[in-house]
Amino acid sequence: MQSRKDSKGRVLRKGEHYRKTDNRYSYIYRDPLGKQHTIYAKSLLKLRELEEDLIRDQLDEIDTYVAGTADVNYLFDRYIATKSELRSTTKTNYLYMWNHFIRDTFGKKKVGQVKFSDVLFFYSHLINDKGLGINTLETINTILRPCFQLAVRDDIIRKNPIDGAYQEIRKKNGNRRKARRALTLEQQRAFMDYIAESPFFYHWYPLFTFLLGTGCRIGEAVGIRWEDVDMDRRIININHNLTYYPRYEESYKCEFRVSLPKTDAGVRNIPMMQPVYDVLRDEYERQQEDGFCEEYVDGITGFIFTNRFGMPHNPQSINRAIKRIVDAHNAEEEVKAKKENREPVIIPRFSCHIFRHTFASRFCENETNIKVIQEVMGHADISTTMDIYAEVSNDVVKSSLDKLAENLDVF
Repeated sequence: MQSRKDSKGRVLRKGEHYRKTDNRYSYIYRDPLGKQHTIYAKSLLKLRELEEDLIRDQLDEIDTYVAGTADVNYLFDRYIATKSELRSTTKTNYLYMWNHFIRDTFGKKKVGQVKFSDVLFFYSHLINDKGLGINTLETINTILRPCFQLAVRDDIIRKNPIDGAYQEIRKKNGNRRKARRALTLEQQRAFMDYIAESPFFYHWYPLFTFLLGTGCRIGEAVGIRWEDVDMDRRIININHNLTYYPRYEESYKCEFRVSLPKTDAGVRNIPMMQPVYDVLRDEYERQQEDGFCEEYVDGITGFIFTNRFGMPHNPQSINRAIKRIVDAHNAEEEVKAKKENREPVIIPRFSCHIFRHTFASRFCENETNIKVIQEVMGHADISTTMDIYAEVSNDVVKSSLDKLAENLDVF
């Protein structure tokens, strides 16, 4: 059988073709599903490079069909379907982030066509054009990376294009997270004193004392029940969260759900400080007269902290209350300070998570055993504890040096 040749007399292999009309080369092959495809090149050398890539993919059992037709949304849907162990709150957050920032843009890209530079461009777009913070971008990266890693393990693609992209963007944006600043001791005292003396906000005093005296996450605090509290031994057992998030089937409606703490380390016992014991004792006596919580969430009831309707607190309602309290305090404090001819103690607006950060800061200022701090805070990774401790230690060192300069009469 006579061999086919190109215009230069070179013998063409099986599947290769040469078109005299435009001097182009082509190669016809079939994918694993039997569908025919054709690749084109301007030279025989380039065509055979493409053929070698195809052969290598076949030897590595990479499904080039899936890589060429499936989009990134397909990867996420496949990935999230396998994550049955995810906390309900985590899964809800992943779905929210994907649907709001990825699904209609980056999610429509073909898996096999996504390059490292595409990821960099997308991340830069989110920060520069959409105004996302570096913390939010980290969450997006946390979702995207395992999706593509699943594609690598399924032999759909050879390398994960997400690897290293977040780190590079983070370096370009100062390599810094948004700082969560704890309240100073002066601000903390001013906040609690103002609530204690306010007839409008005093009903928040027990919950805020509990938060500042235990360092609990907000979901742990609003979900605490009387049966989780041992008043005789003065121990608080943290064993679940109470979360408030959109339903899967009706995203416009929200509901309370009970879930496990954020990490396994979140299951812990916290000794009561005296102020926490006092507010819980007073709250128990009040509820003996007014009635205990009878609202059930996933089969449990007896929640300690409730709103005027007898329902557990929604964290967003707590944040709104904090904003009202801070604004009212600052307005009154400015007038009072002006009359007393002194600098006002201004409290910055903050979220309920800052109570936990403030507790951790006070704890670190008075405790040097990192493992004890980690145990009480419920940190799974001691590096989280170390970050807080290092931040507080820097402030303490500065304060110590300032006092040293005042006491040394040598400068």
